[in-house]
Amino acid sequence: MSNVHVEAARIPDRDRLLAELKRAGLDARAIDEIEIEVRCDDTPEAGEEILAQVEGMIMSIGAPFVPVKHEGVIYIRPPVA
Repeated sequence: MSNVHVEAARIPDRDRLLAELKRAGLDARAIDEIEIEVRCDDTPEAGEEILAQVEGMIMSIGAPFVPVKHEGVIYIRPPVA
């Protein structure tokens, strides 16, 4: 097993995303103030799958954020204007 880290912009965003990840059946837990750790298979595809799920969740809740994967961490940030 491996872990993928998701870092939200704010605590309320982290809490909302954490709830959605758990509803989707993922093994996710809060770390510190804005980070989420998601346990997954130790394959490159697993991280990409989680990124796709995070993208879908952000779109479904209507949050004005963009998930960006960088060096194994998925960052949830406002779009760059």
